[in-house]
Amino acid sequence: MVTAFQNTQVLLLAAVLLAACLAKLTVRERAADVPDHVHGVPVPAGAARLTALRRSRGMTVGLGVGEGLLGLALLVTSHLSVRLATTVAFAAATWVVGELRVGRPDAGCGCFGALSSKRVDRRSVLRAVLFTCAAIASLGAPLAGVDVLRDAQVQVGLVFALELALFAALSPELAELAGLGQRAAVPCERRRSPMRETYATLHASPAWAEHENVIASAVPLDVWREGCWRFVVFPARVDERDAEIVFAVSTAERDRVVRSGVARPVVSAAV
Repeated sequence: MVTAFQNTQVLLLAAVLLAACLAKLTVRERAADVPDHVHGVPVPAGAARLTALRRSRGMTVGLGVGEGLLGLALLVTSHLSVRLATTVAFAAATWVVGELRVGRPDAGCGCFGALSSKRVDRRSVLRAVLFTCAAIASLGAPLAGVDVLRDAQVQVGLVFALELALFAALSPELAELAGLGQRAAVPCERRRSPMRETYATLHASPAWAEHENVIASAVPLDVWREGCWRFVVFPARVDERDAEIVFAVSTAERDRVVRSGVARPVVSAAV
């Protein structure tokens, strides 16, 4: 059973790499204006470079060709160097997706070219991690992809079908292919986010529950927006001292999070 599972990963990874190659080479990404500044706040240099590289057509074609060659190599040979290269490639992709999730979730991961234009979410990160795990599992597979197909077993077919269903559930690209993703996602820094949405997100968050009892007034002292965050400041009384609770509320369309911090006034020592 272990050997059948390992052989299945070879087939799965080859199929994914060839699909990614086909998508990158045939589906061109729509031109998009990615701002260097968002609400006056500069985009971090590392995230900006990462996004620029991802949107480069030359880089997209190069990655597609590399993925196609790696997918074909998995089909025709069981050499360890090919398996190691596949593992490194998926591990690197996982790191990139994780960086985009933190720095530029609105930019899309580009995993399947222009089909991967929707914002990076937890599903994208989880999918990349699972592909990396599959690549690690394939290191011990005795057969190349073509040999697995030639010596098809019921166990391999069942595992392959289950994994395809799992990864399909984690792939927003299928909606694009089916024509269900026609509405372009608005980047969180440009998305309209009314105050009632901000307050609803804030009041339902664990951060609000943590500080609710020390907040001195329901009326905020200050409210402003920077990039993908709206900041709301409330007066508070913490440990018998005046303080301010600062909430940062995400303005993203989905998976909004709330962060908080306590700001205490600095008391200067008497001279």
